[in-house]
Amino acid sequence: MTSIPFLDLAAAYRELKTEIDAAVACVLDSGWYILGAEVEAFEAEWAAYCGASYAIGVGNGLDALVLSLRAMGVTHGDEVIVPSNTYIATWLAVSQCGAIPVPVEPDPQTYNIDPLKIEAAITANTKVILPVHLYGQPADLDPILEIARHYQLWVLEDAAQAHGARYKGKRIGAHGDAVAWSFYPGKNLGALGDAGAVTTNNPDLADRIRVLRNYGSRVKYVNEVQGVNSRLDPLQAAILRVKLQYLDEWNQRRQKLAQLYLMELKGTSLVLPFVPPWVEPVWHLFVVRTPQRQPLQEKLHAAGIGTLIHYPIPPHRQTAYAHLDLSQKSFPIAEQFAQEVLSLPISPHHWIEQISRIIALLKSL
Repeated sequence: MTSIPFLDLAAAYRELKTEIDAAVACVLDSGWYILGAEVEAFEAEWAAYCGASYAIGVGNGLDALVLSLRAMGVTHGDEVIVPSNTYIATWLAVSQCGAIPVPVEPDPQTYNIDPLKIEAAITANTKVILPVHLYGQPADLDPILEIARHYQLWVLEDAAQAHGARYKGKRIGAHGDAVAWSFYPGKNLGALGDAGAVTTNNPDLADRIRVLRNYGSRVKYVNEVQGVNSRLDPLQAAILRVKLQYLDEWNQRRQKLAQLYLMELKGTSLVLPFVPPWVEPVWHLFVVRTPQRQPLQEKLHAAGIGTLIHYPIPPHRQTAYAHLDLSQKSFPIAEQFAQEVLSLPISPHHWIEQISRIIALLKSL
């Protein structure tokens, strides 16, 4: 029987091969290979799509977070509130600014940071609240923004998995002060290499990030601050411009597959994703939970069905953060998720027949 891969990146390229090849050829022919018109065009199109005033293309999603934090003035000794349940890049961005990540547990239903637990984590050193729109489902932003306004804190959204997702009818992209994006190849909007961006409605933040990404310079050889080299590549910008035209259609394909999973797996022993009425997720991942994850994953593997675990080790248990001396008992929800979550195949290039086969196997176990 034919195997079902967790993700087939080549299938996405094959679908758009003619357009992508032509876009890449145009960049190659142009002779302009750093920043320039192609990057500016994508920035304008991405900002418009997200409902933001500005978009700044950078080298990758981690840089998008780091440069946003730096533009917000985050530095040594500051604290940034982060989810305990997230990919470690969210924490690494804080650390790269010399600041301290302060983890807050997730809502047990949505997997996103629990707004009700944020206020207790705020101290005199808190500078930013950094929610993550995990698995493609927006965090509950209104209460987070309300807390931030009350305590005069910045809000930086990590939207690396939420391209096109909506919160209360409005696309993610400009709810907080800045939104960091990754265009890693496996994302809903993925480049063919590393790429990232920041969207914002704040002209000062946008200007600072543009300067920081380009060696701290807006005029060649005039360096205002100690910046970095993190510029969106024109080749990747050209590819992203092609793919952006198909993002909504591809997200709709994901949504159809997710609805099939949700409908057919109801009543099984699996804990299925919970979708609040005020969000429209884009299903970057379809994550189920079970205490019997290992045997389930082994049975799926034996049947040729690819799965992944996002994420098997929460950040506070990583050796990289041993120096924070965070007790494992302090974050029981993140600990439980790390032991139980399993991501099933879902992408615009999976067929209904493939998902139906996975469902039939899961129901037979």
